[in-house]
Amino acid sequence: MTYFSKYPVYQYDLEDNQNRKLITDILRRVAMKANVLANTQVFDNYTVKDGEQPDIVADKYYGDSTLHWVIVLVNNITSRYDWPLDQVALSSFVSDKYASPSGVHHYEISATSGDTTKKLKVSSDTTGAVAVTNYEFEQTENDNKRRIRLLDKLYVGQFISEFEKLIRR
Repeated sequence: MTYFSKYPVYQYDLEDNQNRKLITDILRRVAMKANVLANTQVFDNYTVKDGEQPDIVADKYYGDSTLHWVIVLVNNITSRYDWPLDQVALSSFVSDKYASPSGVHHYEISATSGDTTKKLKVSSDTTGAVAVTNYEFEQTENDNKRRIRLLDKLYVGQFISEFEKLIRR
């Protein structure tokens, strides 16, 4: 069973010629409740390895590659750019996006209080400011996307049942 087979189907006259066709309502959305997302006990953290796609992660974690949509939904992945790119795709993306991948994207300094691992964006004339290139910026953004959450295996069946009920409403 595919992901979209769970969605409602309607008869629709696409060409206004009295010839109705079945179409799937792919714009229908189901979101997880905030209290479920906040419950860290129902999720495992996972770091996506270079080149892994949702179906590979689903196969490794759930033993079923067709559950890729659970990973996508849980992590609110809505486009291919929400998922981490492999290094080749990242290089291509950066080259297409920026005239100069090695150009300065912004300047930053380390925070001096609180979480000192955090970086603060500053102007170029700030004491201790370090230039961050366009490529470095996109690499950091991509690395942040590698940290995803996987719904614990114990809850997948319940999640799928609830999804199927909600998507048909």
